Amino acid sequence: MAFVQNDLSFSAGQTYGGATSCVEIDVGKGAFVICDMGSGLRELGLDTLRRLSEGTREKEWHFFMSHLHWDHIMGFPFFVPAFIEGAKVIIHAGHADAEEALRRQQEEISFPVPFDWLKADIEFRTLETGKTYEIGELSVAMVEQDHSHASYGFRFTDADSRSAVYSTDAEYKIEKMDEEYAMAEFIAGADLFVADTMYSLADSVSMKEDWGHSSNIVAVDLCRVGGAKRLALFHHEPTYSDADIERMHAETIRYEELTRGEEPIEILCSYDGLCVEL
Repeated sequence: MAFVQNDLSFSAGQTYGGATSCVEIDVGKGAFVICDMGSGLRELGLDTLRRLSEGTREKEWHFFMSHLHWDHIMGFPFFVPAFIEGAKVIIHAGHADAEEALRRQQEEISFPVPFDWLKADIEFRTLETGKTYEIGELSVAMVEQDHSHASYGFRFTDADSRSAVYSTDAEYKIEKMDEEYAMAEFIAGADLFVADTMYSLADSVSMKEDWGHSSNIVAVDLCRVGGAKRLALFHHEPTYSDADIERMHAETIRYEELTRGEEPIEILCSYDGLCVEL
């Protein structure tokens, strides 16, 4: 095991995984806070129940939805806490049709368990940009992003002023960086920026332009302008192999080194189960 961890490259010793978007913002107490409902939600749901049994957490789950495309909601029918009586599930979204999307995927033609059979108390809240919401232990702000049917990014800040930004399924263009200052301001000083880096710069400005996703290069530039401290490459291209993702990570580190200003930006590469402490 030591040989695998210390002497092999990441892609040779393990895998980045293939779960779709599902990220927890964990402050260690209070309600659970989760971004998106991708395929990783089943395992995460079970893990929250384990932590709930330790007696230090509330029986409450808050979801923050970037958007409603299927890869971001597909895990909810398998979210075990939703089947538990007395559990409270609050779904926050910038989309007023979030409930419609979740109900539709549990219609009989698609899934055997109807939405109305879920036993948890489920509530939908529509959020607005330009406002700050106090949700449990966190302050939460939302920004609109360029993606089909609109997408939203979220900034989470705790009582110690630690902040993490979750931004996926968003297209930021290198030739229009003057229009991206709003996002740079949104991530200003963030301890962690989880960013859509699905494409290489070449792909994002050629055959995959206007597909609703961004590149690793633009993400570094946004961090530089906004002063974010860490960048986590996220929402990997599904056709990439582990070696491709590892190469993208290495190229991003090199680009950050070549363009480094006064402060370095730590470049992380997301994989299933990655935990980042702030």
